[in-house]
Amino acid sequence: MTDYSKKWLRFIIVATGVFMSTLDSSMVNIALPFIMKDFQSPMATTGWVVLIYLLTITSTLLFWGHLANKYGRSMIYGIGMLIFGIASWACALSTSLASLIVFRCLQAQGASMMMAIGPAIVKESFPPEQLGRALGLIGVAVSLGLMSGPSLGGIFIEYFSWRALFYITVPVGILFAILARRMLPANHSHAADETIDWIGAITLAGSLCAFTYTMTRTAERGLTPVTLSLLLVLAAVLLLIFIRTEHRSANPVLPLYLFKDRFFSFGILSAVLSFTTLFTAIMLIPFYLDRLLELPPVKIGLVMMIIPASIMIVAPFSGWLSDKVERRFVASAGLLIGSCAMASLTGITAESGWLDISWKLALLGGGQAMFLSPNSAAVLSGTNGRFTGTAAALLATSRNLGMLLGVALATLVFTVVFGKLTGGLDMKDSSALHRAEFITAIRSAFVMAATIGTAGMIFSFCRGRKTVEK
Repeated sequence: MTDYSKKWLRFIIVATGVFMSTLDSSMVNIALPFIMKDFQSPMATTGWVVLIYLLTITSTLLFWGHLANKYGRSMIYGIGMLIFGIASWACALSTSLASLIVFRCLQAQGASMMMAIGPAIVKESFPPEQLGRALGLIGVAVSLGLMSGPSLGGIFIEYFSWRALFYITVPVGILFAILARRMLPANHSHAADETIDWIGAITLAGSLCAFTYTMTRTAERGLTPVTLSLLLVLAAVLLLIFIRTEHRSANPVLPLYLFKDRFFSFGILSAVLSFTTLFTAIMLIPFYLDRLLELPPVKIGLVMMIIPASIMIVAPFSGWLSDKVERRFVASAGLLIGSCAMASLTGITAESGWLDISWKLALLGGGQAMFLSPNSAAVLSGTNGRFTGTAAALLATSRNLGMLLGVALATLVFTVVFGKLTGGLDMKDSSALHRAEFITAIRSAFVMAATIGTAGMIFSFCRGRKTVEK
């Protein structure tokens, strides 16, 4: 097999993993209102179907990137695909919200293994002058998964049920797990006795879990002030232990020295903020379309498909442009566009039609596409070869941390504002009499998101210029 064939076959395997995981997540996002109705669960509790997925990925991405450097990327990637497929089947058979959340956690482990390794495989398979283009095409795979997910999800929900969403990825996961094991390079060049930073991995996961649980329970008003304080202290202590451990570890999960480079650290931070902005809309808009506009599932899916469709259209151009123009300019312009889109959503009303929502979502997706490829290429190109896997995992971690914060903050702001205006009601107990309160709550969340997006744009631009990108 020629080098040309090998690099594109590896690309197809990675792109399939990306497509599979994004397809699943985008289908589940629009299913939340229907899962909430099925289990009669509060909004904040139902949100854990998405939160546990994002939390698990965010907590373990760095660990899997580190482990792949030792044991080989093909093995980790292949096992990840297999776990994802099996866990999807288990999710479809869930008989309670609790069991669904548990199996979503397992499914996220498989997705985390794929996400941690994929960008590093792409970087090693393509020459530097083609890296932006290759990552742009990965953006297309992401967009295809995100774009087809809402429409397919809407069809399956309307004609079957939300449970049918999880069956789709089962056969693909098993088939490509076999291909990944056979066709991807091993790429383990470090000493066999290299230690694994278990303490760092556990304390990072613990800190994120404590913080996220605190946010969601606060939204439900389920914590006393003392318990709230203790959980926040626990999250802070675990984070401090993690930082101290990483400074001392010979093989840290997160090499903190990478963040001494402002170009790298601001690129990571702007990625977190961009996805926080995006997922505020992705979390709340389906509830708006279902509860206020009363659209059927298929139409909700079609409206939500607009975000990934615009990403798919803009991503190749963004990747090409990032190979020609200084990457921070392209990335910062994308965040500016996305922030303007979120600002436009703050004018949403109970009478806004789906067409009015659609063009704003298209603008939001286009801005995100303008940001993604240039930022990813810049961060990866500035990392030395030994930590390529870690840098790729850190990029994916930043995206998933942003998604996690977006879902958690959107839920927190909406639930707190809505509850305050309705005397403590949850969304599942609301009626048509609470339309004005719903609008005020969702606007508050969008104001927060627009502010966060603007901060991301500032960090992206202020990262400075990398004179030599390797």
